[in-house]
Amino acid sequence: MASGRNHSTWRPIIRTQTVILVTCSTRGSNLGFQRCITSPVRVEPCPPCFKTESLKFKVTGGGEPKPTSVAISPDELGSGSVVRIRFVPTDSSLFSGWRALNTNLGGVVVAVTGASPTLNWTSVNCCHWKGITCDQDGWVTHLHLPSKGLKGGMFPPLGNLTHLTHLNLSNNSLYGSLQTEFFSSLKHLEILDLSYNLLSRELPLYLPSSSIKKLDLSSNQFQGAIPSSFFQQTRNLISFNVSNNILSGPFPSSICLKHSSRLTRNCQLTNLAILDLYYNQLSGVLPLNFGKLSKLKLLNLDFNHLEGALPPSLMNCTNLIEIHLASNNLEGDISTLNFSKLSQLSKIDIFINEFIGILPISLYSCRSLKAIRLSGNYIEGQIQAEILSLKSLSFLSLGFDRLTNVTEAMKILMSCKSLHVLFLTNSFEGEVMPGYDDMVDFDGFQNLRYLSLANCQLTGQIPVWLSKLKNLEILHLENNQITGPIPSWLGTLPRLFSLNLAGNRISGEFPKELCGLPRLLYEPFEEDTYELELPPLGHKPANPTFLPRRLSFIPAMIDLSRNNIDGDIPNETSQLHLLCLLLLHSNSFSSVIPNQISNLKNLEELTLSMNHLSGKIPWSLTALNFLKKFDVSYNNLEGPMPTSTQIQSFDASAFEGNPKLCGAPSLNKCETNNTIDADGKNKHAGYGHPHQLPWFYISSVVLGFIVGFWGVCGSLIIKKRWRYAYFGFIDNVQDRLYVMMTVSMNRIKRRLRA
Repeated sequence: MASGRNHSTWRPIIRTQTVILVTCSTRGSNLGFQRCITSPVRVEPCPPCFKTESLKFKVTGGGEPKPTSVAISPDELGSGSVVRIRFVPTDSSLFSGWRALNTNLGGVVVAVTGASPTLNWTSVNCCHWKGITCDQDGWVTHLHLPSKGLKGGMFPPLGNLTHLTHLNLSNNSLYGSLQTEFFSSLKHLEILDLSYNLLSRELPLYLPSSSIKKLDLSSNQFQGAIPSSFFQQTRNLISFNVSNNILSGPFPSSICLKHSSRLTRNCQLTNLAILDLYYNQLSGVLPLNFGKLSKLKLLNLDFNHLEGALPPSLMNCTNLIEIHLASNNLEGDISTLNFSKLSQLSKIDIFINEFIGILPISLYSCRSLKAIRLSGNYIEGQIQAEILSLKSLSFLSLGFDRLTNVTEAMKILMSCKSLHVLFLTNSFEGEVMPGYDDMVDFDGFQNLRYLSLANCQLTGQIPVWLSKLKNLEILHLENNQITGPIPSWLGTLPRLFSLNLAGNRISGEFPKELCGLPRLLYEPFEEDTYELELPPLGHKPANPTFLPRRLSFIPAMIDLSRNNIDGDIPNETSQLHLLCLLLLHSNSFSSVIPNQISNLKNLEELTLSMNHLSGKIPWSLTALNFLKKFDVSYNNLEGPMPTSTQIQSFDASAFEGNPKLCGAPSLNKCETNNTIDADGKNKHAGYGHPHQLPWFYISSVVLGFIVGFWGVCGSLIIKKRWRYAYFGFIDNVQDRLYVMMTVSMNRIKRRLRA
């Protein structure tokens, strides 16, 4: 037995069925004697989870003491013995977190988490462990441990699970690189899912044998180019997902290269159905022979740096269901592509590219289409009546293009019964807003939930036919040339919660009916779980990692900024309890800021700048705890600033242009008679001169004294029984106090004498 200060030694005592591990340490011993703990390790016959002729292993993990190694010779177990090693340590801290039996000579290869409450690996038979599946011969075939809080690197011993077919370690905190050697012995691996971890560096040079069918390495930190040899042995690959990484370099043309042999000359990935390279930094052009991927169903290349024209052979991928090419530098005449072959196509998204041409008529032949987004290109033309053949179309975005004839477009589209989202932003420049007379016998858009005709410079007034859209939730008409007042019927739309009329020439007053929007007054009875076919985007997102598809993620808003609206801000705005953004800047509002605005507890932005508001900033605004943006600059406000952590956190520019406004964070200092005390109240509010008596407060104190005094004493004078009871009570209290004090004094005297 070895000894040493603060040092632990493990001694193996080999027996036929049980190995006893003994750990000794001098820690905590004043006399220098060793303290030993024994931990039995069972060696039992079991189904052939692990086969070995020589076994030498060690346990890695935290805690004290730390074991070194245990050796079991082949002579003790017999050649080719089938064994299971199970640790039952007295120190359970050895098995907290992600640990492994780390073999030197090809022995135990599965990660062990002793008595972990997450995995509950307490059974002797590993085939009964949670997340592990064995075949009929007892070989481990499935290791399914997603979202288990695993941490650490990818352990090479996992490669010794030679019969493994499914490996899922997604949604953990695994880090480090994915070495090529990791796959060297996983000849039967079919499913590999390591998504949502912290794996980094380059991808391995190649994947396992041709057995691999699904590979998901998405949402990690892989970088560098995809090796040209990566797909050499992946002829059975069905799904390849490396989205949301930092991969760069040219598009991996090896995906479409032909595999040469003596007898055959075929495309290498003929079974590939899913190709997801979303949100990387890939560049270059798409291969001309892309159409060789004949079984491709999902193509997602969004948010990369791809360029050049789409290969015409792409139209030969007749099984395509979704095409996502948004936010690249792709170009070419889109009208030259023949989409009519793609009979199963349900979604196409080429948002923010450099395509030209007219709206492709062949796209209307794809009768399964549910979502079309061609926004952000240089596409011209008019919407044709053939679009009505798309009976399932629910999402249409043609914004930032060069379309014409908005009136005819709306007449056609109102008959799309399934349409939920309609983006026509920044098109139809300078045309007239379709009025009620243009939409004769209007009975369309009955399922429309999101309508945007923003940034079109449309003239006219807000059309009355919008009042019939009872399912409309979001209406964006900003940055047009709309005139006239805000119609009161907008307040009757039962589901409207986001209204943007900013940047127009609207006049009149803020209609009080707008303060009665039901969706801004009350929470809906049922949560809206409907998801759009594509995330609603008006511009390129800064971080496309998470793009919500539910309308409930859009904040409740009323934006009337940059118009000619005058009059008062209605007190009824205080009813809009669910409102998050109230933007009224750059108008002609007058009077004061309503004190009741403080009732909007969910308010995050309140902009009132560049109006004609007067009076003081209400103290009640200090109750708006969620306020992120507040701007009252360039008004006629006066008086001291309310003091609160929220108000004081805003920049001084939010209060400039109000020369009579004083106190931090504005740059004007308050005079002595307008100073603010520690309680946040004006010391001299209510009277104009510092030496003037505050008669209001004095009269209140006097009145309170009179009421209190005669309320008590008057009742004693009038009621004889109350008077006797009151004085009797006082006498009893006096007697009790006298007795208590006398007894206490006597006790103290006796103690002092003792």
